[in-house]
Amino acid sequence: MGASDAAIIAASLEEPVCFAQIFDRHADAVRRFAIARVGVSGGEDLASEVFRIAFERRSSFDGQAASALPWLYGIALNLVRREMRGRARSYAAIERFGGRRELSGIGNPDIGDQIDARAELLELREALAALTTDESEVLLLVAWEQLSPTDAAAVLGIPAETARTRLHRARQRIRKHPGAQPADGEVATDATG
Repeated sequence: MGASDAAIIAASLEEPVCFAQIFDRHADAVRRFAIARVGVSGGEDLASEVFRIAFERRSSFDGQAASALPWLYGIALNLVRREMRGRARSYAAIERFGGRRELSGIGNPDIGDQIDARAELLELREALAALTTDESEVLLLVAWEQLSPTDAAAVLGIPAETARTRLHRARQRIRKHPGAQPADGEVATDATG
């Protein structure tokens, strides 16, 4: 097994080129995280920005952390929030001016599947919108990024027990949502810590 993330980041303070190992280890996960939240085009740029910021702030990395991934996700989450605020302002401006986009794909042989998928997406969006921001952040980190609640807590800078509580509340609220479907499985749990 190679050096720990903490050791690599510490070494990169003297030899900056060492930080490339952190990129090699975690770029795919950070890219997936970003793309899942802001789309492919914005996600690629956002992932690059995460590593630029991480490199600049590497001296502030907690040397006791087992992995740099929660730290990188925390940086990414802050960038996603900034991006979403910008998008919300843009969407509001479009609505003010009455901008409408026509649905494409009419006549596509898979239109029934598209309609079903769209309906499910709308139900999911509605269920997620019913959550508090705190609840949805923990839920998405655990469900989409496959982080443990403890790692999600590290990303969000909150105690692990707080993350577990928010995750529990989010799951309960999603299950109680009128459009909820019975789940085939559960998202990751982290009962031991």
